[in-house]
Amino acid sequence: MKLVLKIAAVYNILWGAWVVLFPLAFFELTGMQEPVHPTIWQGMGMVIGVYGLGYWWASYNPVRHWPIVAVGFLGKIFGPIGFVMNYAQGILPAEFGYTLITNDLIWWVPFTLILNEARKTKWDLAT
Repeated sequence: MKLVLKIAAVYNILWGAWVVLFPLAFFELTGMQEPVHPTIWQGMGMVIGVYGLGYWWASYNPVRHWPIVAVGFLGKIFGPIGFVMNYAQGILPAEFGYTLITNDLIWWVPFTLILNEARKTKWDLAT
């Protein structure tokens, strides 16, 4: 659990920094139209980077800091839901879905396992 959260932390900090420092790079890489207001995209990068700091701190005691993992997990669920809704309406192109693979989908299983361990541990402590 600790290693997974440290890896998630480093990934999120690096991805967030990349988006903040080079806001058009993802769009150039995927051939997507550049955003009219890249500062909104940079703001998203800042949020992702801050999640990374939370994951790093949570890695010291994942069971105790399960709420940080839970908040991150919710983002990893709602992000893809938002993408599907916007894609279905023709607002986002399919290429934008590439962000879901490494930002969200690969973390579903490890974060679920961490949260389940926290649930079991809390249950054991209560009995």
